[in-house]
Amino acid sequence: MYQAAENRYDTMPYNRCGESGLKLPAVSLGLWHNFGDTAPFDNMRQMCRTAFDHGITHFDLANNYGPAPGSAERNFGRILKEDLMPYRDELIISTKAGYDMWPGPYGDFGSRKYLLASLDQSLERMGLPYVDIFYHHRMDPQTPLEETMGALDQAVKSGKALYAGLSNYDGPTLERAAAILKELKCPFVINQNSYNIFNRTVEKNGLKETSRRLGKGMICFSPLAQGMLTDRYLKGIPADSRVRTDGRFLTESALTEERLGQIRELNELAAGRGQTLAEMALAWILRDGAVASVLIGASKPEQILQNIGAVRNTDFTEEELRMIDRIALGTDQFMNAGGKNQ
Repeated sequence: MYQAAENRYDTMPYNRCGESGLKLPAVSLGLWHNFGDTAPFDNMRQMCRTAFDHGITHFDLANNYGPAPGSAERNFGRILKEDLMPYRDELIISTKAGYDMWPGPYGDFGSRKYLLASLDQSLERMGLPYVDIFYHHRMDPQTPLEETMGALDQAVKSGKALYAGLSNYDGPTLERAAAILKELKCPFVINQNSYNIFNRTVEKNGLKETSRRLGKGMICFSPLAQGMLTDRYLKGIPADSRVRTDGRFLTESALTEERLGQIRELNELAAGRGQTLAEMALAWILRDGAVASVLIGASKPEQILQNIGAVRNTDFTEEELRMIDRIALGTDQFMNAGGKNQ
């Protein structure tokens, strides 16, 4: 059913996650979209098979991925049981807790009660004794950071997770959290944040610089800006696009003429590099070694194969990087940043 291991790992690069011993594939598969109960199970199964067959060893989930919340983990657990469990030691499986999951005061944010209960539920849904990475999904301004980090530490020391991670943190909070986890001797190795050519938040809030300085890895979601960094919308909005069928994460109002103009310019630049826009957008994130892996979403196996093509060329000239910044940031922001790529 699957390719031989020597073929499976032929073309995918594996990058060290910060200064840890963990390596991640340059491209990982995120199950945020298209793995809930509204999606066809056979398609989910084929996407996971295609990903693994081409060296994607990391599958990223969260307790609330669906819809309904929990359904992505449950569906992935079925795929594990039926297909992937013989290869468990070749896989990195991650999950998270931090967003609203169940009613009442104990199913949200960062309390010890919520995080540890959620991890138990996630393991049950997936049929696993442990996950490789357990993340706190977002900062909690009301729960003491020591409590949240203590819960991650217990998750690891109980054997229910191998590594701890943080998601959607900023640089200063990351630094405080890392100090607590270091004192606890908890293997915190990775940060997960949104990052793409249009969204430079991790460059502005200190997360990227702090991660690099502390020797912590980064993995980035929404690398294609919910599909804007592809050629999908260059000739209008397709009837089967996420804008039309979902609308929660990308709305028609976001596709302004100015934005479409930027997408066209970036598409021309990518063509000059011999890449699709999606390939260039993924390669741009991997360009400087700060990010170990990009998390792609997909609605069909063919998209996974297309996105893997990004790993063939992650080198950019200084002029290409300046052009991307000028196009994506606009003249004013580009000049305020000193006219230099980050």
